[in-house]
Amino acid sequence: MAAALSRALKLPGKKGSELGEYDPLTQADSEDESEEDDLVLNYPRNGLGRDSCLGAGSSKLRGGRTGRHVGAEDEAPEDEDEEDDEWRERLPSKSRQDRDDGKGVQYWSHRDSGRDRAGDDRGGSGGALGGAVMGVEAEEKRMRMKNAVRSAFFLVPLVCATLLVLLCAFLIPCQKGELEKRLQWEKALGVAGGVNPPALALWDVDGDSVEDVFLGVTEWTNDTHPTQGNKVYSTVALSSVSGQVLWRKVMRETVKYIQCGLQSSTQSSPVVLIIGKSILMAVNGTTGKSLWFFLLKNIVSQAVLLPDLQGDSVPDLLIATLPADEASDLSLTLISGLTGAKLGHPVPFNLTGQGRLIGPLLHETPQGAYYILFGLGNVEAISLRDIYIKATGKMPITQALRKKDPGWEGLKKTNSSSFINIYRGAESAEFLLPLVVGLGDNHNSLDPVTNLNSSKSDWVLVYGSSKLSVLRQKDIRKEWTFNSSQLHCQPVPGHFNDDRVLDLFIQHAANGTMQAQVVDGANGHRLWSADFVCPGLMLESSAISTSTGQSAFLFWASEPIRVQKNVTKTTVAPGFASAQPLIRKLFLLHPAFPTILLELTSTTDTAVTSAVSYHEHQKDAFYIIVSSRPTPGSEPGAQIVKSMSLRAAIAKGQIVRLGESNKTGESVKPGAYEVNKFFRRLSFKQQ
Repeated sequence: MAAALSRALKLPGKKGSELGEYDPLTQADSEDESEEDDLVLNYPRNGLGRDSCLGAGSSKLRGGRTGRHVGAEDEAPEDEDEEDDEWRERLPSKSRQDRDDGKGVQYWSHRDSGRDRAGDDRGGSGGALGGAVMGVEAEEKRMRMKNAVRSAFFLVPLVCATLLVLLCAFLIPCQKGELEKRLQWEKALGVAGGVNPPALALWDVDGDSVEDVFLGVTEWTNDTHPTQGNKVYSTVALSSVSGQVLWRKVMRETVKYIQCGLQSSTQSSPVVLIIGKSILMAVNGTTGKSLWFFLLKNIVSQAVLLPDLQGDSVPDLLIATLPADEASDLSLTLISGLTGAKLGHPVPFNLTGQGRLIGPLLHETPQGAYYILFGLGNVEAISLRDIYIKATGKMPITQALRKKDPGWEGLKKTNSSSFINIYRGAESAEFLLPLVVGLGDNHNSLDPVTNLNSSKSDWVLVYGSSKLSVLRQKDIRKEWTFNSSQLHCQPVPGHFNDDRVLDLFIQHAANGTMQAQVVDGANGHRLWSADFVCPGLMLESSAISTSTGQSAFLFWASEPIRVQKNVTKTTVAPGFASAQPLIRKLFLLHPAFPTILLELTSTTDTAVTSAVSYHEHQKDAFYIIVSSRPTPGSEPGAQIVKSMSLRAAIAKGQIVRLGESNKTGESVKPGAYEVNKFFRRLSFKQQ
């Protein structure tokens, strides 16, 4: 007991090697740097393995602890060692040399002094550890916030772009489909005017980029006792978007022609020209208000747009009338496009031919000279300069109107004659029209651009009711001649093959059948033909430019007469050909599938006239049909105006197969999927 107490109270000092006493100073001096570093980094928690770390002459303490009093409690807390280890792990990483230089010599003294103040040091090291943990947590929180902001900056624009794409992909097509749906309408206006087609024209007058419809209308004032005196004549403007009436202009006589596109320096709105049998009237296209009118008897032609004759920057007009004296056959009258006043007096002409009225048409030669083409059965030409001099007795003001083409002047019959012979033969001329695609689709437009193109082209001439020729404008020679059956409608130019030369779609009827043909514009050879049951009245066809570079042809017929293999002609059943067909169908022909027709619509009404309106934004065309709908009893049928989207009609159209192809290597029967896929992608464009 005394020995134990003596050992407990003994002060630390150097112990002899023979007694194994422990001297802290000696121990500190004797340890090398590697052993000290090993103590710092590999301090054993359970006090084992101390012999391997201490130098020679060191003694073992109870519990494996060094630098502790002999009488200290064995329960030296392991928590303290764990705190020390955790404190070391949280220190910033340093190199071994830094740790050796900064802490090597003073490590044990620091540990010893720390052991003497165990209570205070535990509290202090805990506070430092807590501060370090809080700092790390704050840094992690800041990094998480920074990453969240970065993610937001990336995701927000991405979500906005996605929403924009969805709007473009869904909402815009819905609006397009809604507009396409609204552009299809049907409206009854007045009564049908018999076999004569009513006046029809297209022009945008309300600024919605869609061509509106102008139509001549006849109505009864008293439905109980309809007589000739109870008829009311008017021109009605209809919105192409909804079919609503924009304005109505009452006339005192039947409207024969409606023409649009006349430009006036005093009017910002488009000018519409209304022509009756004895009146010529210009109205504001937006409001229908009269601008000027001119009384002229026996008008027999539409107005021809001329260059400016007076120097007022407004194009002037020319119109054909029957002269008052029976000695002359035709008169040409010049009219101011600005005021409607007559320029000079009518110029009468004695034409030797008899037959259908040809023209008048304006033509500009390559030398820039202007000529007027017209005639009765024959086709004559006279210089616009000569007409102006005869009408006014003065020379034209503008230099362009004073020109004459020497080549054309050399075609005169005699030196004293004013006429240039364009066509004169034993067979009467039936049609003469410029070789320009889509010319008939604008329906008597006075647009300067359209007239400029048509006044510089070659011509299509139909004569003898069955012969078709193309006249070259440079020398008035026939390019070729095609013999056919009697033609009842004027040919329609369009692109059927890929030679970039306009081809001609023609129709002729005989013995209860109607044959449609396409004639090659380059050489006059037949490119396509098909036979149909005659639909009764022959309606003018239409050619529409498509996205393929070729034209689509629209025409009315009844059931096709399919040609069987090895049979060149099919006989129609007796009585069937002579019977009036009840159903008339609108067919579309595209050169990509010559053995296929698309039936767009069918009706029991009798279509009497039609026009094509283009919509650039939708790449679509709208077919305007004016029909006569039968009514019970003997009263005239109702006049029906209908607007139809061609793309929508194609999507619902029925495939009609005509027969086998005669061309080698061409597919005989293209599949329905292939045909539908082609027509679904087809779009239309303005020529």
